[in-house]
Amino acid sequence: MIDVTVQNFEAEVITASMTIPVLVDFWAPWCGPCKTLGPLLEQLEVEYAGRFKLVKIDSDQEQQIAAAFGIRSIPTCILLKNGQPVDGFTGAVPPAQLRAFLDKNVPSEGAVAAEEEINEAEALLEAGDTQAALAKLADALAADPSNDDARADYTRLLIATGGLEEAAATLEEPLRREPRPLRFDALNRWLQALQFVHTDPRGEWPLPQFDEAIALNKRDFETRFAKVQILMAEGEWTQAMDELLEIIMRDRKWNDEAARKTYVGILELLTPPPPKGGAQFDGKSAGGIELTGKAAKAGEDPQAELLSSYRRKLSMALN
Repeated sequence: MIDVTVQNFEAEVITASMTIPVLVDFWAPWCGPCKTLGPLLEQLEVEYAGRFKLVKIDSDQEQQIAAAFGIRSIPTCILLKNGQPVDGFTGAVPPAQLRAFLDKNVPSEGAVAAEEEINEAEALLEAGDTQAALAKLADALAADPSNDDARADYTRLLIATGGLEEAAATLEEPLRREPRPLRFDALNRWLQALQFVHTDPRGEWPLPQFDEAIALNKRDFETRFAKVQILMAEGEWTQAMDELLEIIMRDRKWNDEAARKTYVGILELLTPPPPKGGAQFDGKSAGGIELTGKAAKAGEDPQAELLSSYRRKLSMALN
C-alpha cells in the first residue's frame, strides 16, 4: 500500500497502471467506513501477491485529485488499467464482494505466472537459447491456456524450429473460433506450407519446374499456389506474395479466396510487434522473420515500407 499525493500520482498510479492494475482507495481520516475498508484492502493486496497494486489517497488533503476523479462520497475505490479508470465501487463492501470485484478485474495467478514465463522466454531467445525458450513458452501456456500471446509465440517458435506436429496441436483451439483470429490463421498457413513441402510430391520440385508449367497455362492456379507453398517454406515472402497477386488478379474467388487469405496471412506474419521500451526496429518481424535482398535495405524502416507497398498492391488488385 502506498500513500499518493499530487507529487507522486503520475508515477505511482498512471505509469504503474500500464503494467499492473492499480486500485485507488479515496479515504479520509474522519471516515468510519474507510477504517473498515482500508485494512481489508491491505489484506487482499498481500493475499493477491502482486496481482494488483493498492494506493490510498486522502481526499481531504488531495482535493485536486479527488475532483479530477469526480469523487462525491468516501470510501470510493477506482481501478485503473493502462492509465484509464475501468471499474470501481463506493462504500465499505464486504470481503466476498471485494474478492469478486478483484477477480473480475485483475489477472489470475496463472496469467501472472504465464507473463513471467513469457518474459523469461524472450530473454532466452535474445541469448540464443531456443530450446529453453520453447520450454518457458510451453510452461506459460500450461499456466494460462487463455493467453493468446503465449500460444502465438509458442506456435511461431515451434514452426520455426520444425516442431510441426506440436504446432498443429497448439493451433487446434484458436482455429475452431469464430471468427478465426488472424494471427492464428496466418501461423496455420505458414505451417501448411511447411507440411506441403514434406508431404506433397511437388515439394521436391525446383522452382523452374513450376515456372515451366505455369508458362504453359497462366491460369494453372493449383501449380501457382503450390509454388507459393515452396516459397513460403523457404522464407521467400515477397516472391510468394507476387505469385499470389497473379492468382488474385486473374480469379480472386479461386478456391474460396485462398490466394487473398494467404496473402493477408503473410502480411500478418511479417508485421512487427510494437517496440518495447523504445527499442529500434532490427529488420525482423514479430516471428523473427528476416527480409532479405533489396527490400531489407530500402529506407530507415524497410519492413514498414515493404508492408505498406504490398498492402497497396493487394488493394489495387481487389479494386
